[in-house]
Amino acid sequence: MKLTSVEAGRFMLDGGAMFGVVPKRLWNKLNPADADNMCSWTMRSLLIETNGRKILVDCGIGFKQGEKFRSHFYPHGTELDTSLEQVGVRPEEITDVFITHFHFDHVGGALMLDTAGKITPTFPNAIYWSNEVHYKYASDPNARERASFLKENFLPLQEQGYLRFIDNQADDVEWMPGIKVRFVHGHTAAQMLLLIESAETTTVFCADLIPSAWHIPLPYIMAYDMQPMLTLEEKERLLHEAISENWTLFFEHDPVTEQGYVELDQRGKYQLKK
Repeated sequence: MKLTSVEAGRFMLDGGAMFGVVPKRLWNKLNPADADNMCSWTMRSLLIETNGRKILVDCGIGFKQGEKFRSHFYPHGTELDTSLEQVGVRPEEITDVFITHFHFDHVGGALMLDTAGKITPTFPNAIYWSNEVHYKYASDPNARERASFLKENFLPLQEQGYLRFIDNQADDVEWMPGIKVRFVHGHTAAQMLLLIESAETTTVFCADLIPSAWHIPLPYIMAYDMQPMLTLEEKERLLHEAISENWTLFFEHDPVTEQGYVELDQRGKYQLKK
C-alpha cells in the first residue's frame, strides 16, 4: 500500500471560527491572522494506491463556484489537478473518491464544468463514496450549516449514478482490505474518517475532527462544529487510541504539519510528538 499526500490548494478562513473558544492571543501565535482575522489553511488530499486501485480522499474546493463565492475564501496555492500531475496520476486513473463529508472544501473538486457548462465528474472512471445518513442530512441542512453544503457539489453524483454509500455503524467498518471507516458526528452528521493499516503503522485521515496539529489539545474545537461536546468525546477517544496504538495522524487543513504522532506532555495534556 502506498500513501501520497496531494495538495488541493489553500484557502482563507476566519481564525476565530477555526479555533472556537480559544482566545485569539493564544491561537494567533500558531497561525497568525491578517487584518480581516483570516488565516490560510491547506486542503490536503490523500492518494491511496492498493490492490490495483487509486483512491483519492477528499478533493478541495474545485473550480465550479463563481468569483463572489471565491472572494470569501481566497483560494490560492497548487490546485489538485496540478498536484496529481506532479505525482504522475491522471484523473482518469482514479478508481475511487472517498468523501469524508460534503462541506464545500472537501467535495467541491469532485465535480467540474465541462466545455458546454455541464456539471460532470472530475474523475470520470471513479466510484464516489459517502453514506446515506450524511447524504440525507446534507440534502436538507439546518440553517447554520446550509452555506457549507452546496448541492451542486454532490447531488449530481447521485443523479448521474456515480455515488455509492457505506453502511453507517457505531463500530469501525472495513471498507476495503486494510482500510476501515470510522463515523463521527460532532462536526457534522456521519462524517467519515479513514484508518489505513500498514505493516509500519495505522494512518488516520482525521478530516475535520482534528483539522490541524494545532487542534490536538482538547479545547481546540472549531466553532463550525454542530455538536462540540460530542466532538470532544470523539476526539479524546481517537487521541487515546493514537497514543496506545502508535497511530499516525494525517492533518487535512494544517498549512505546516502534514502528519505526526501524539504524546502526553508532563501535565497529561495531548500534544504533537516532538
